[in-house]
Amino acid sequence: MNNDRLILITNPGSSSRKYALYKGSEFVCSLHFEFEGKEIVCTLKRADDTKKKIKTDFKALTSTVANIEEILTQEGYLGGMSKLDAILARVAAPGEYFSHDHIVDEECLKQLEDAKKKAPLHVPVVAGEIEHFTKSFKGTPILTISDSGFHTSRPELMKAYAIDQEAAEKYDIKRWGYHGLSVGSIVNYMKGADILPEKLIVCHIGSGSSLTAVFEGKSHDTTMGYTPLEGLMMSTRCGSMDPAAALALKRGLKLASDEALEKYLNKQCGLLGVSGQSDDMREIIRLRDEGDKMGTFAHALYVYRIQSAIGQMAASLGGVDAIVFTATIGERSDEIRRMVCQKLQYLGFALDDEKNTGEMPERHTNIAAEGSKPIYVIRTDEFEEMIRRANDMLEDGIEDR
Repeated sequence: MNNDRLILITNPGSSSRKYALYKGSEFVCSLHFEFEGKEIVCTLKRADDTKKKIKTDFKALTSTVANIEEILTQEGYLGGMSKLDAILARVAAPGEYFSHDHIVDEECLKQLEDAKKKAPLHVPVVAGEIEHFTKSFKGTPILTISDSGFHTSRPELMKAYAIDQEAAEKYDIKRWGYHGLSVGSIVNYMKGADILPEKLIVCHIGSGSSLTAVFEGKSHDTTMGYTPLEGLMMSTRCGSMDPAAALALKRGLKLASDEALEKYLNKQCGLLGVSGQSDDMREIIRLRDEGDKMGTFAHALYVYRIQSAIGQMAASLGGVDAIVFTATIGERSDEIRRMVCQKLQYLGFALDDEKNTGEMPERHTNIAAEGSKPIYVIRTDEFEEMIRRANDMLEDGIEDR
């Protein structure tokens, strides 16, 4: 691995822009742009965890790309002999093409344009970011890193919908799965720590949530499907839902288009929709503790959906040897871990309440009770996984994988 290689990662959101700079596999700094009132402010975080706020004079988040080089140069990270060797973009898009990593070229830009129509809520932001980078950093290789790539190892049985298979092939409709970078990070860490079992369930529980069944280090099954909407109840996504019920909802709410329905199911459901008040699990737990009826119901439904999916993944694997909790809620909420594990005794899991306290200080902690199968809390690192995959591509001469 070239440890002097400077790599910039982009991870854009709908209301913020996040970037991270790495030298080889070592974190250098990150930039987080978001609105504070009507101004866009950049928070710079250094490798030593110190932070600095940088005011900007641009009015739109789309302007961040054109200003990154100047900010990194002013802060001493670029300039002179220090130039970017590559830019990485995490892409979560349906289709066979985006289940692999690619160097951005004319074909990739065309595929991104087509993907906007298939997933109008998830693709346009990152596609726009990539297009801006091609103009602002001419000559710098840009790589798309697939969030579905880890799931390509699944048997075809686990990828299929029960529809006409000729139509499925023609229109590229399969259960592609997402959060592959997170699960890949967990699996690679567990291999290095010599704690990876044969049959594993990874619970990625954050604002977006999914479960993945891992067999011998490879993805075997997962809860997300064609887009990240399928599967678990999430912060603002409904998760799995009868399409006929979704259409009835569209008619009842008098939504004007399919796009409006998709936006509603992605942005106004889940914890927010059920509670009617918040998409933040901390607030949901507070509402439950105060006796709020819908907050209590949202909390119970959320936990139930995770418990059900664990049973589904265990059945898919034919048993399970260990469970991992990761991502924002999985890593930080001892309450959710405790509630989920209450009904897992039939699989051989029991949680130790004294070990299960808040966010764990170590990269991994086993919070299982004595005599139980392991229950790990492991901090995921999607950027680390992106860097690992990108360095493999760069070592190979930036050829498509």
